[in-house]
Amino acid sequence: MRRILRTFDRGVQRLFAAADALMNRLYGWRFNPLYQSGTLTAALMVALIVSGLYLLLYYRIGAPYASVARLTDQVWVGRWIRAFHRYAADAAVVAALLHALRMFAQGRRWGARALAWTSGLVLFFLVLVCGWTGYVMVWDTFGESLAVEGARLLDLLPIFSEPISRAFVGEHPLPAAFFFLNLFLHIALPIGLGIVLWVHVSRLARPVLFPPRRLTTSVMVLLVAVSIAWPMPMTPEASAFRLPERTALDLAYAFWLPASRALPAWVAWLAGAAVALVALLVPWWSRPAAEAPSVVDERFCTGCTQCALDCPFEAIAMLPRTDGRAPLVAHVTPDRCVSCGICAGSCAPMAVGPPRRTGRDQVAELRALLTARPPGPREVVVVACRHGAGGVADAPPTDGVVVVPVACAGDVHTSVIEFLIRAGAAGVLVAACPPRDCWHREGPIWLEQRVYHDREAELQQRVDRRRVSLATLGEGESGAARAAIAEFRDRVLALERPGAESAIEISDICDEPDPDQVAKVMS
Repeated sequence: MRRILRTFDRGVQRLFAAADALMNRLYGWRFNPLYQSGTLTAALMVALIVSGLYLLLYYRIGAPYASVARLTDQVWVGRWIRAFHRYAADAAVVAALLHALRMFAQGRRWGARALAWTSGLVLFFLVLVCGWTGYVMVWDTFGESLAVEGARLLDLLPIFSEPISRAFVGEHPLPAAFFFLNLFLHIALPIGLGIVLWVHVSRLARPVLFPPRRLTTSVMVLLVAVSIAWPMPMTPEASAFRLPERTALDLAYAFWLPASRALPAWVAWLAGAAVALVALLVPWWSRPAAEAPSVVDERFCTGCTQCALDCPFEAIAMLPRTDGRAPLVAHVTPDRCVSCGICAGSCAPMAVGPPRRTGRDQVAELRALLTARPPGPREVVVVACRHGAGGVADAPPTDGVVVVPVACAGDVHTSVIEFLIRAGAAGVLVAACPPRDCWHREGPIWLEQRVYHDREAELQQRVDRRRVSLATLGEGESGAARAAIAEFRDRVLALERPGAESAIEISDICDEPDPDQVAKVMS
């Protein structure tokens, strides 16, 4: 089962890698819409609320179809706003599906992320129900199909005194209360969406709810243009006494309808429940081998709070300590830690990080590697993220280039970069994922801040910045990665040759601090 899951994940990742590479060439990673599928869904929901307020002004529950028809006859306003509402609703479903598929393929679905996964499924269900009520409100042949099939399924539940499907056989006119109920749900559900969205992002330290303004504007302008060019026509009115020759389905919201119609109600319920259960339990049945959460070596913790500030999932808290070393000490909450290692890169004294991946571990591993094979003066070292970075981490060896794979560029301690430069490498290029597609959310952002903007655990000023560079590349951008490496190597080789140090003692600055000195600094 795990082998099948890995194969599926890898296949989906390759599809996304190819699509991302194309979008990055067209728009750049900052405005790649595929990186923004989650935030685009939120922006589209806001657009639906705004456009829906205008539609609501003209809707009449006593004459639903006629009121929508009058709205559609408004050539200059109503017609394209109704189309915009419809297209934005479909786009929201597509964006939500892409977001879920990306999170699944990247393994961002278990542990501390399980709440986001399950709440995301609830959000998706509420979006579907909200859309279904909107289609029923129009009361055309499609809305009637949704209502009739929904009534057939609900009749199986022992919660109604008589079958509600009888309301659609034509014995009596449909009561206005039916359309009022749909209107109420259509308005009330967005409030529920807001509450569940808060739960969805509640475990993120700095949640981003909306895409960049330029991307949002571009998407909205595109939807408006499509709405004006291809407005939504009125389909035939629903009637219990007339079978439509043909009913057009919106597959974004009625993908289930053909299968449901062909099955007995109890089978449809059973199939739906099975699919929902499998989806909700994804964080448990698809969980990989557990990764150990970060740990804190309290001997070296100075209580600076930087690891707590940088943690993307608020898994680190600063607690009072009583041994006199410092007022505070970092404490990791294992249930919230995803073992991303960003805390390892943020800790100047190298006191925190996942087991065997702290800053001290990185320096020790690098020392052993360079003892066996020190870099030559014409070689550059590429520290490459395993999840993206143009696939550099898995690429075959290249003359003049030494590749050091890492789990995330954000957990690379700047002492590693300094160590490589002082060991004689011509330069160090850190190849990271685009910030908007980092598997650990903020790795490239904090790395760039530490290297160039003196964020805590900063790259020391004694390191020649001309020999250090950062590159943000998607997994499918192998050509761009090769070009970036070649350009960087040509640039650093044009500089004077660096001198390699025979005995590098970076760890000297990270020895166990003297309690008196720490207390003096903190005061």
